[in-house]
Amino acid sequence: MGDKGRSRIAAPLAWLAALAAYAPAASAQEADLVTVPAIPRDYRPATTAWGEPDLTGTWPIDHLNFTPLQRTAEQGERYWLTDEEFAARQQMLAARGEAYAREIEGDRLGGGHWVEPGTANRRTSFLIDPPNGRLPELTDEGKRRQATKRSSYIAGQTYDWVTDFDTWDRCITRGLPASMFPFNYNNGLRIFQAPGLVAIQLEMVHEVRLIPTDGRPVGPNAFWIGQSRGHWEGNTLVVETDRFNGLGAPVNVGTWGSPPGNNTPQSDQARLVERFTMTGPDTIVYEATYSDPVIFTAPWTARLDWQRDEAYDLFEYACHEGNVQIRGYITSSRAQRAQASQEQTQ
Repeated sequence: MGDKGRSRIAAPLAWLAALAAYAPAASAQEADLVTVPAIPRDYRPATTAWGEPDLTGTWPIDHLNFTPLQRTAEQGERYWLTDEEFAARQQMLAARGEAYAREIEGDRLGGGHWVEPGTANRRTSFLIDPPNGRLPELTDEGKRRQATKRSSYIAGQTYDWVTDFDTWDRCITRGLPASMFPFNYNNGLRIFQAPGLVAIQLEMVHEVRLIPTDGRPVGPNAFWIGQSRGHWEGNTLVVETDRFNGLGAPVNVGTWGSPPGNNTPQSDQARLVERFTMTGPDTIVYEATYSDPVIFTAPWTARLDWQRDEAYDLFEYACHEGNVQIRGYITSSRAQRAQASQEQTQ
């Protein structure tokens, strides 16, 4: 986790140079900040030996870190940032990028070694539907289930057993489509292909999604991240996922702009449709449409622009259910309550 030897842009001049590379896009988008651009479909990717579009490679999404899942209410239906908003994002990311160098100079270890800032872009949010770029309201049942959720990200919560933690606390999963969105670190994604099968390796929480593309029947069992099957529509890989076990989550607090508390529920009626479209030799447009009529009042869609980076190394995400931190939370929570009870009786 954090900085594990991979190259970092720590020097301020390097950060400014990297951010400046995106500046020419500013004037191009000033005329229309609302319209969602169409996905280019004229690129013809190379094909595998068995004739399918070749998406294999390493597609880390760390460059998208700190692009929010949801936009602010003030941004309305704008797909693009204004010049002023873009400048503010550049400044924020540059400051975060300098934190690593400051900690090195100060001979200390802190957030600068953990957080891997992205590169400034002009997107207001990953969400493109609903048009306001915000998650739909929860249903009454969704709100009821949310009130029962437990997580270390809920302030003031006590801990007595593993059920007092969310699935990410317990290193089980971030859920889907949450696992396809960026976090502060461990943002590696790698695609493998074989005849009749696509596999997506996720660096965060060490999961591998297995996606049959040969039309084989889906089994009856439900899983944390559901069961996926894929097919090709031209050069686009379309992946449909259902059979969720209803114990996971569709979004994760680690993605900037996500709901706080990490307590957004998911039901066994959830369904996810993803589209992977290569728009160039080193670019993929990823779209995810999620629906869960038990939890959300409407479906929602996110779009992310991927970039190939074969120099990116995936590292072990050393987190599992045997970690001692869960026990530490429980024992310390019990001790604090016992001490408070003793003080009240004195």
